[in-house]
Amino acid sequence: MSEYFYSLDARKHYKDLMEAQKDMFQAFITFNAEVFEKKSTLPRKIKELIAVGVAHTTQCPYCIEAHVKAAKKEGATDQEIAEAIFVAAALRAGGAFAHSTVAMGVLKREEGK
Repeated sequence: MSEYFYSLDARKHYKDLMEAQKDMFQAFITFNAEVFEKKSTLPRKIKELIAVGVAHTTQCPYCIEAHVKAAKKEGATDQEIAEAIFVAAALRAGGAFAHSTVAMGVLKREEGK
């Protein structure tokens, strides 16, 4: 993908982040590798499909690109990637739907005043 709200060149600043907090930076890199690269209960393809969905809910274009590419590399189909996106969209919409009860409760309380 060639167009973002933020330039891909911004990633060069990871070096600056690492220099500012080397131990924390390395801990994150190690954690990320542990989650995605170590063989575990979930196959890497499933982890990447989860990451595609989460990247859409966190609205991170860099994460979307990285995890879509990784999911494809792990054998995910276009249909599986699209479904992961729709699962994320449903959950995001579900949050708004679930929180509608707060608004409805406020309206009911205001009626009683």
